[in-house]
Parts: sequence; structure tokens; C-alpha cells
Amino acid sequence: MKRATKMAMSALLLASFTAGDIYAATEWNVSLWGKRRAFTENVEKLAELVAAKTNGDFKLNISYGGLSKARENLDGISIGAFEMAQFCSFYHTAKNPTITVTELPFSRDVSLGHIAEIYTEVFKHPIVINDLARWNATLLMPTPMPQYNIVSKSDPITKLSDFQGLRVRGPGGIMGVLGKLGAVKTGVPFSEVRQSMDSGVIDAASFAPHAHLATNSYKVGKWATTNLNLGSANCPVVVNTDALQALAPAHREALLGSVDEALAFYVKNYEENTTARYQAAIAEEGLTLVTFTPEQTAELKALAESVRKEWIESYSKEFDAQQLFDFTVGLFEQ
Repeated sequence: MKRATKMAMSALLLASFTAGDIYAATEWNVSLWGKRRAFTENVEKLAELVAAKTNGDFKLNISYGGLSKARENLDGISIGAFEMAQFCSFYHTAKNPTITVTELPFSRDVSLGHIAEIYTEVFKHPIVINDLARWNATLLMPTPMPQYNIVSKSDPITKLSDFQGLRVRGPGGIMGVLGKLGAVKTGVPFSEVRQSMDSGVIDAASFAPHAHLATNSYKVGKWATTNLNLGSANCPVVVNTDALQALAPAHREALLGSVDEALAFYVKNYEENTTARYQAAIAEEGLTLVTFTPEQTAELKALAESVRKEWIESYSKEFDAQQLFDFTVGLFEQ
């Protein structure tokens, strides 16, 4: 009897270990930077949804700067230092040239929801998938941002030639156009933007609303553009491909099945809260609003066209840049 009881207990214990192996809790480390803000709400919401759908068995541990520097997040993903990260393509264009196509100045005022759709489709393109595969990375979801606008501490501009010599912190597509007007692309860390404007290292910053709020650029600015419409940055969320493939099916389904909901939350939160707060902030600080005339806008569009052609020529030997560009243009025109 004792022998039968002992055997039964052993079988029960073995079964519990087996079940534990199958349904073992999984934790992923997620590398972000700065602090929680509108820009990171897609990841925060994703973590919330995944935990809820798996009853806490799959947890995304979000770190703001504790795992890696922002410009090294893609490198960390490639070696498996962490399982998920966010990065901006203009931080290191040579590492991810294909997704810089979305940062080109398309001279369109596009809704945030449509930006999310465009970036999602671009991420599915075989040329882009192969590019990120070099880093053992799978693009999980975009971080859509509105058209960038400039806040500057210089005297308000009245004509496009006033950009001559203006030192601007901004992404490639926008700076490609402004550079043709004589602006000087000046790189400073995100966390040092306000300090750099205060000290005169830069004269202006080109950001989406959340970043102007996060850096407090508007508190030292004198003017802000309202309709630059030369694009924004592409700052995707990526996962380590091996880690994604190693997930239990239920966990993988919870992760991938939560992306659309996380994006929808992000877009709604940004549109209803962040943009309004930014507009109120620059009004309260008394910044002069600079709105480009139709003639100035036409000149900016002509310069944007040349920047797009230069992008195709620059990358044509690395991948089929024309095909990827045409594909992306078609998405913007829908």
C-alpha cells in the first residue's frame, strides 16, 4: 500500500514538473530610453495586454535606459542581450537603410492612424524583412508619429532663406530638405536637447509634439512651425527573432495578437492628449507661430523631390531602392 502511494505521489510530482515546463512563466526584457511618455505607450499597452491574456505567465519587463543606450538597442537585439527594444532608424541609417524610406519627405499631412498602417505594411516588405534579419531582428510594430515641426530659439523666420546657418537637431528626410536651404544638421542626445538649445549648441529642434513636451524645447523657444509637413522619424519596436520563435504558441499568439490593440490605444491617446497639450504649451509660452505660405510650401516640395531621388540613387546598389520607394509612395497616396 505504501509502495502504491509512493508511486502515485511520484507520478503526481513528475506530472507537475512536466506541466510546469510546458506552461512555465516567461519574462522578456524590453529596452527603451528616457521616461514613460506618449512615444512609449504602444509598448506599455502591449505589456499590459500580454500579461492580461496570459494571466501573468508572459511578462514584458520594460526598462528605461537600464539595459542599453538608445543608439545601441538594435545591437543589443542582435546578440540577444534583451528580447525587445525600440530604436529610431535615423540613429544609425547604415544599420537599417530600408526603413529610412518612410522618413523621406513626402510633403503630405497624413493622419496618425494612416501612418501606423503605412509603416506596418512597409515592415512586411521582403526587402525590409531581409534587411532587419541581418540583426536577428523582427519588426513587431511601428511607433507612428505626426509630421515633425520645428521649435527654435532664434529670431522668427519670415522667408526660407532664413534657414541659412540654423543649427537643427532632426532626422534625415527633414534635414535633407532644410540642408538644401543652408540649415546645419547638428546631433545631440535626446536628453540634452533643452540644455543644448540653452547653451547655443543647437538653434532648433525638429520633433513630433511628444518630444517637444518631453525635452521642454518650447520653454526656451521663440517660434514654432505649424505646417512643415516634411515627414517624421521611424522608431519601430523590434524583437529578437530567436526569442520570438522560441515562445510557447499561446505566448506568441498573445504577443502578436495584441499589436493592433496596442497601436489603436497609442494613436487615440496621442491624438486626444499629446497634440492638444503641445499646442496649449506653445501658446502659453507665447511662441510665434510660423506658417509657410503656398509659395514656400511649393519650394519645399520641390526640394523634397530631389531628396527622394537622392535616396534612391544612394541605396540602389544595396537593395532595390526604387521598388521599395514606389511601394511606399503608393501607401502614402492611398
